[in-house]
Amino acid sequence: KRAGAVLTGVGTVLEDDPRLDVRLVPTTLQPLRVIVDSNLQTPTAARVLAPPGRVLVATTSDDSRLHAALAERGAEVARMPAGDGKVDLHALVADLARRGVNELHVEAGHKLNASLIRAGLVDELLIYQAPLLIGPGRGMANLPEISGLEHAAPFAYFEFTPCGPDLRLRLRPPASTPSPPAPPGLRGVRSTAFQ
Repeated sequence: KRAGAVLTGVGTVLEDDPRLDVRLVPTTLQPLRVIVDSNLQTPTAARVLAPPGRVLVATTSDDSRLHAALAERGAEVARMPAGDGKVDLHALVADLARRGVNELHVEAGHKLNASLIRAGLVDELLIYQAPLLIGPGRGMANLPEISGLEHAAPFAYFEFTPCGPDLRLRLRPPASTPSPPAPPGLRGVRSTAFQ
């Protein structure tokens, strides 16, 4: 409810068909729902496109037919610069800052989470951990293998709170670890990745 926008990737849309809207507390303002979809694979029947609230699809595709199909469902389709054939995440976050988004929540899969961490665009991790062992699965972020712990992405516990039977963890990069300089237009934008 407090976020200016909630961001996910097209993989999550295809696998989970989420709504990404506020439903459990009363609100008159829905966060902007943002889908990172380089090749415009978002189905027009996806639940994330349904009201309430606005939807922005960030893409590198210039396929006017696909743009029009999503626009008919009420989504704004924004063509973004490409980086390695995908949406340039720095350009996307800068675009969101220009739209007045100063708190961005990320509810994405392991690929997009890793891309945001590698790009230095995550200020905070918000992780809900259940006391369950469910066997093999995908990790929270698909980061490359490292040769030693000194090469790990450093985060420090900021807060941990019981949440029913679960544990809510907030982690931030340690203050002693210099953050990469923010590209122009990104200063003041706070992004939170959570799983």
